[in-house]
Amino acid sequence: MRTPFLIFSSILCVFLMFTPKKIDAQNLPTYKELKGKVIDAKTNKTLSFSDLIVDGSNISTITNSDGEFLLKVNSNLLDRDIVITHLGYEKKNIKISELNHHTKILLIPAVTELNAISINPKKENARSMVLEVLKNKSMHNTDGKIMTAFYRETIKKRRKNASLSEAVVQIHKQPINSLKREGIDLIKARKSTDYSKLDTLALKLQGGPFSNLYTDVVKYTDYVFNKENMDMYTFSFDAPTKINNNTVYVINFKQTSFIKTPLYYGKLYVDAKTLALTSAIFSLNVSNKELSSKMYIRRKPKKVDVYPTKASYRVNYRTQNGKWHYAYSNILLTFKVNWKGKLFNSTYTLNSEMAITDWKHSNAKYAKTKNTMLRPTTILTDKASGFSDPEFWGKYNIIEPEKSIETAIAKIKRQLKRT
Repeated sequence: MRTPFLIFSSILCVFLMFTPKKIDAQNLPTYKELKGKVIDAKTNKTLSFSDLIVDGSNISTITNSDGEFLLKVNSNLLDRDIVITHLGYEKKNIKISELNHHTKILLIPAVTELNAISINPKKENARSMVLEVLKNKSMHNTDGKIMTAFYRETIKKRRKNASLSEAVVQIHKQPINSLKREGIDLIKARKSTDYSKLDTLALKLQGGPFSNLYTDVVKYTDYVFNKENMDMYTFSFDAPTKINNNTVYVINFKQTSFIKTPLYYGKLYVDAKTLALTSAIFSLNVSNKELSSKMYIRRKPKKVDVYPTKASYRVNYRTQNGKWHYAYSNILLTFKVNWKGKLFNSTYTLNSEMAITDWKHSNAKYAKTKNTMLRPTTILTDKASGFSDPEFWGKYNIIEPEKSIETAIAKIKRQLKRT
């Protein structure tokens, strides 16, 4: 079972050299920025992880932890609708022309009539349904695609941001049943690290965007469920919900009590009509410190004990033309760091997320470019110059930063101006 690796080491600057792609400003299409917040119409609660898609296109984004979004729409698409969806809520269409800056979008909770839902008797066993879902991949990405994605990675010591990375990448997504390796090209990247907040340790995520790509449970099923561990899990049905106005089965899973090996627990969300996986939210059981530590820590100083206290994952899929595609993933890892001989320990939190913002079909062979190609072992560059350029992202869609990240970016910009 593979999991994203972390590197703990003495401070070591790792640079990924890449050549930025030149863009002719005259050829850039004009676009309109749509900014706002998605909230629950009844409770006014902000709705994170809401999907926003330009109808009839592949341009999309997702709301951040505060329910906020920023979507850049090409001028030739301004006569279309924005489609907003969220698990457990009714789908909503809004004309782009009706959206103003800082718009509030209200979503109505979907009512699921339990007595109207019938589960096929052959599927009443939750485990059997999971096996069929994992086997039935025909409703997912069946051809090659080139996906544009936004990636963000933050590292905090306690509650203070110590490292911030952002990147626009191009993913060469292979068909769901293909054994070919998927590739990631770096288009733009920026990063800043304040090592003074990391004491004498540098916490680095090995894999970067690849780590998030591997949360695609449908493509990389063996990372969570495989022949060796399937019998170590118990499965049960939870109350169903809805997405895109369609019924979704909810299946709970966890490792059996007598199994000591760290496995996962969480929920699978399955489309009732097609048995396609629409979302998965799961965590690793880290109660066994020694075993769970070995799964994550690649390297560390001898005088330091490091172990995870939380390891949570989320992957969302988006439906387009009758097929479900990888759309978003989030990884949240928390670690305790104990220096031998020191009284106090430190807590580090690493959060990475990646959202698909556009894609197109591609059957062409992936052409590897050494200057821009990322590897599963890559650590994003520490270069921070991009933060000084207000037009750095240009036409690319991003995930709106949460408040603490906004504050960190503002601080970086002030520091760059002084230097």
